[in-house]
Amino acid sequence: MTQTTTDRPSGRAGGAVVPVLAFAGIVVAVMQTLLVPVIKDLPRLLDASPADATWVLTSTLLSGAVATPIMGRLGDLYGKRRMLVASLAVMVIGALISASTSDLILMITGRTLQGVAMGAIPLGIGLMRDMLPRERLGSAMALMSSSIGVGGGLALPAAALVAQHSDWHALYLGAAGLGVLAIVLTLTVVPESPVRAEGTFDLPGALGLSAGLVLFLLPVSKGSDWGWTSGTTLGLLGAAVVVLLLWGVMELRVPAPLVDLRTSARREVLLTNLASIMVGVSFFVVSLVLPQLLQLPAGYGLGQSMVVAGLCVAPLGVTMMFTAPVYARLSARYGPKTTLILGLLIIAAGYGGGLGLMNAAWQTVLTSVILGAGIGLAYSSLPALIINAVPASETGAANGLNTLMRSIGTSVSSAVIGMVLANTADTVGGVEIPTLHGFRLSFLIATAAVTVGLLLALFLPGTRPSEQLPRLRASSEEDANLERAEAALRGTRGRVPNPAGVPNPAGVPGTTGAPRVTGAPSTTGAPATAGVPVACARVTPGGRNDPRTGGSVPAEDTL
Repeated sequence: MTQTTTDRPSGRAGGAVVPVLAFAGIVVAVMQTLLVPVIKDLPRLLDASPADATWVLTSTLLSGAVATPIMGRLGDLYGKRRMLVASLAVMVIGALISASTSDLILMITGRTLQGVAMGAIPLGIGLMRDMLPRERLGSAMALMSSSIGVGGGLALPAAALVAQHSDWHALYLGAAGLGVLAIVLTLTVVPESPVRAEGTFDLPGALGLSAGLVLFLLPVSKGSDWGWTSGTTLGLLGAAVVVLLLWGVMELRVPAPLVDLRTSARREVLLTNLASIMVGVSFFVVSLVLPQLLQLPAGYGLGQSMVVAGLCVAPLGVTMMFTAPVYARLSARYGPKTTLILGLLIIAAGYGGGLGLMNAAWQTVLTSVILGAGIGLAYSSLPALIINAVPASETGAANGLNTLMRSIGTSVSSAVIGMVLANTADTVGGVEIPTLHGFRLSFLIATAAVTVGLLLALFLPGTRPSEQLPRLRASSEEDANLERAEAALRGTRGRVPNPAGVPNPAGVPGTTGAPRVTGAPSTTGAPATAGVPVACARVTPGGRNDPRTGGSVPAEDTL
């Protein structure tokens, strides 16, 4: 059985825990964004063909997707802080490897190790849920969830400045230094979570999920190079479907699975994860389109330098950071479902307005601010929706899966937008240059994805704001045990005997199925009256009655 714990935090978290965990998330985002300013120069820098150079990016994507749910589950089992430090340490090793080489194979190896750090986001959210008091949890999770955008937005101008005026290897030395600082701060400030899940690590499940994700994401990221209708692309996608289906069947039969698919199939979890894919699409489109629009020469773009382009896109991440306290207030009053819907509406407005705001640098700044506000609200809502629907001991794995859904959204977005820009590009001097038509079509695709996400969010179960605080939930195995207990109780009826050993007659209040206490000492020192009914809660199908309020408590909250 999955071990659960009360939703009350341990109380050991100091005031610096949230900034330190958010800093760790920002460091991971910085690592992901480092290569954006030099993507177009990678073939020359690594002395490789363009198709081979893209493996530097693809390797990080694949390792991050695989590591995120696995690190989340390991955190649930063995300690979230321990796994957070381990993931950051692997990132530092990978950054040092990348900083010391221009060899393609070694660079891919380093970037693969760096992708492991993507598990830091769900681990940080899990630590916050386990330790922070309720009044601080909303804004803290919002900041942690948004850190991937904050770090990306802040890193763009800094990375562009370094790449333009220094050796590009210095980018990785800086990332390694930030990683070491994050490890030291985490060990110094962040206590280990006392919450643990029982059971052992599901190694076959981890291998099966890893194989399925690689088989799916590899053709998605390389389809434009291989051809979308090629035998390799279609064969890998078909193999991914088969492997993931077999993996799902296996996970349903494992006592302690890597991912509890029964919990993940709950409406609130499933719809939230599907909406997360659409939010991931919306985030990546703006990150891909605006830098290119700003840097392309006049006639195709706005002719700005690499540094100016980074500064114009930076408000995207800065705005996401400042939406964290706004989200906390909105969520406390209206609930995370409402803030998710509001965020998606703002994103749709940003992309809709952005269709006509591509003629000057200041217009891209305005688009970045609007989209940053919407994406920040949407990103902040997702972990709260997940946490309200899963047991405390599954927080790491559940948020890891949610982060994975966002990563799948960015991967699909990268493939689709890359294909759109390639098919709408003009060829000038043998070089393909994206056009304004391609950028606008990309914005329309993002708007369509946000619309799908909005429809999914509307079908999320509505809850009162007072119910948005983390609660104790039962896992799927506990649900089954509860149902068996209720069935047994429904079949148990009887009469409680009086002091003479004779059953009380039917019709006497409290005699049928109502336990009585005989001869129990009273609080005043006098013997208790024989046969006094004991106040108790009757378990009913689908839940239990609360003796304090007379209301019904859902079965999933009853242990």
